[in-house]
Amino acid sequence: MNRPESLDIEAIRTFVTGIEMGSFSLAAKQLCRSTSAVSAQLKKLELQCGVQLLHKSGRNLCLTESGELLLSYGRRLLSLNDETLLAVQKRNIEGKVCLGLQEDFGEYLLPDLLGRFYRSFPNLEIYAQSGRNNVLSNGVSENLLDYAVCWQALYCENEANFIKASPLYWIMNDTFPLSELLKQNAPVPLVMLDAPCIIRDATISALDRANIPWKIALTSGSLAAIWAAVKAGVGITVRVDIGMPESLSIIEDQTLPELPKIGLTLLESRATKSAPQKMLKELLLDAFRTYL
Repeated sequence: MNRPESLDIEAIRTFVTGIEMGSFSLAAKQLCRSTSAVSAQLKKLELQCGVQLLHKSGRNLCLTESGELLLSYGRRLLSLNDETLLAVQKRNIEGKVCLGLQEDFGEYLLPDLLGRFYRSFPNLEIYAQSGRNNVLSNGVSENLLDYAVCWQALYCENEANFIKASPLYWIMNDTFPLSELLKQNAPVPLVMLDAPCIIRDATISALDRANIPWKIALTSGSLAAIWAAVKAGVGITVRVDIGMPESLSIIEDQTLPELPKIGLTLLESRATKSAPQKMLKELLLDAFRTYL
């Protein structure tokens, strides 16, 4: 039986670094390699994969469809490789890592993420905080949090730690009489997080542009309270579908205006990072890119 081909992990690192930095010349400097060595690694990777990974577009190199697929898998391979080495070599590392997450991801991603991290660094103290954007971003600015995953406007899309753009949805209890309210041109009751809130602003702007009357039926600083109010039929809300309770539904009524997408970004403090803290960043990015 033929032994399956094994991909060169360092060639993958070169490939991923070059794409993320937008230049293989910069990647060569970053990885302390010559440009000829980088070119040789890319050729080797294409031979191993048996497909073209890059093509020229003017003066630039762009990913082929196969290259995009390898980039996705390559990031995960590198993350797992680095996590494995740190887990095997440095299990006695001690210290503290501080992480902030939106409430949307508390039950969805946090258990798996913290489990993976704890297995790698059992002697490391982990501080995890769930909260609103302003609280988390302030925590990062003041170096109280090493990293925080926050909602951001899409103008941040080109930043290095931008994760993805997520669609927003109108959400309600199935028994809520939305159609009747819209037919009567009655104000749509909204259940929203307290201002300032990017999603709240996007919701109100969308309704105003569509000339649909609205009113704030309930506000809260807690996402759990928002879900509870929508379940109780107080009004409708707008959110991403991640973490949405199963008892609620995305509204399909075409009368409501289309909503914009919202950006998800990893904020990082200015403090110098230890090896475990850097590893946590890679685990975070890997988890969000894989599961969202």
